[in-house]
Amino acid sequence: MKIKWYGHACFRIEGDDIVIVTDPYTPEVAGLNPVDEPADVVVMSSATDRFHSYISMVPGDPKILNALEMAGRGPVEVNGVVFEALPTMESRKYKESPDENAIYRFELEGMSILHLGDLGNPLTNEQLALLRGRVHILLALTGGPPTIELEDLKRAIEEIRPRVVIPIHYQIPKLKLDILPLKAFTSRYPEDAVTRVGATEVNFSLDTMPPTLQIYVLEPAG
Repeated sequence: MKIKWYGHACFRIEGDDIVIVTDPYTPEVAGLNPVDEPADVVVMSSATDRFHSYISMVPGDPKILNALEMAGRGPVEVNGVVFEALPTMESRKYKESPDENAIYRFELEGMSILHLGDLGNPLTNEQLALLRGRVHILLALTGGPPTIELEDLKRAIEEIRPRVVIPIHYQIPKLKLDILPLKAFTSRYPEDAVTRVGATEVNFSLDTMPPTLQIYVLEPAG
């Protein structure tokens, strides 16, 4: 499976003869370059946040999934891949009117991926129980408020127990958003738990998953 990071919360994930793009940003709003590769499926954590839902940017004729809508009706199968979602919200503490959104999970090549969407509050005990032991790769929001506090994220990682964490939604060059830099997250972990890939993409297989938690830092393609 190949995972490419465009920037912010947007990935291109390829495996099992399908290409999935997650949470595409609006280029002129985010300040990042457009996605220039086609996809079969685009998943967005909601349809209202311009940093997470600009489906028109993705080339081709992809099928569109709104994770927030999906969270209300159960798992959805598209092109042989099952997607499931849990409803969440942006932080109540830092926004007067926090938007609803959803986190979502799917599997490719025997590996399960969880995208945290635009989660702003701690995951509940019930949500953690549903995810525990069912996630190989966590795409984790690491820029702090208005998304999840880093202490709450650390607890979620400890409870869910992914083998791989890929940081997203932190301050990068060109991004028009005032959020924390990557170091605010990585400094909470030993140096040997952090791998700087030095590229925009990384490949994983079930056989090469690290035995214990490893954080993989990608370079933004956007």
